Amino acid sequence: MKILTFDIGGTNIKYAICNEKFVLSDRHTVPTEAQKGGQHIIKKIISIIDGYDHIDRVAISTAGQVDSENGIVVYSTDNIPYYTGMMVKKIIENKTGIPTYVENDVNAFANGEAKFGAAKGESDFLCLTYGTGIGGALFLNNKLYKGMSSSAGEFGHMITHGGGKQCSCGGEGCYECYASTKSLIESVNKANSTELNAFQIFEKENFQKPEIRSVIDKWIDEIIIGLINLIYIFNPPLIVIGGGIMNEDYVIDLIDRKIYNLLMENFRKVKIVRSQLGSDSPLLGAASAAYNM
Repeated sequence: MKILTFDIGGTNIKYAICNEKFVLSDRHTVPTEAQKGGQHIIKKIISIIDGYDHIDRVAISTAGQVDSENGIVVYSTDNIPYYTGMMVKKIIENKTGIPTYVENDVNAFANGEAKFGAAKGESDFLCLTYGTGIGGALFLNNKLYKGMSSSAGEFGHMITHGGGKQCSCGGEGCYECYASTKSLIESVNKANSTELNAFQIFEKENFQKPEIRSVIDKWIDEIIIGLINLIYIFNPPLIVIGGGIMNEDYVIDLIDRKIYNLLMENFRKVKIVRSQLGSDSPLLGAASAAYNM
């Protein structure tokens, strides 16, 4: 079987061919151009599909809350305008004739880690990804828990600072306003004379500046606040965290050094680990679900 699998993020769309052994090949990345809206994104996806021959399935992992049974984006923040209500599965199948599966990106990420990565063999775990926002997923009793309206796991919109910063969701003080990669970049660039991206922040000449290190440490404290809340609510055995920023060893190491001293003793058995598959997780997770349609 030949599956064309996509991961639609706020910045880039990644896509690849996945075979029946779940090996990815022919990888590509193109800009999402999210500001142009959901319709533009789906037209771009269809254009990519049209460039391939003999595709058996299309698998899509996407930002936004997704009704995967019907392949509809039930809600999206203004990070992707005009995406809410988009009938992605129906549009793509009508245009291409190819059976299509659509899933929320972090649910797909969790599915990938459960089948092929850091959570393989685990029946219960949480996933969080840190990027433009913060995504979440719950894997309970060997399956994704999606909630009443397919929207469970919106960990990024927990209120960690009542009356705090305005969030793209319309709320105030959401977790992702303080603990996302985007929030780190914004805070560092307020404290630093030169504008830096996420990777530049951790380059030696920048990382060693006291004013930048202080911002990073405060940002990691914000990550920990959210993780502690989730640990106390769910008492999970495992939390898998992802996003490009989590490849920085300093981030993972400081979370590990600090969080266990802040937890009540009977919650300290939780393991917090980095994704094994990285950006392949949502691609493989969506492809695996599409394979089993």
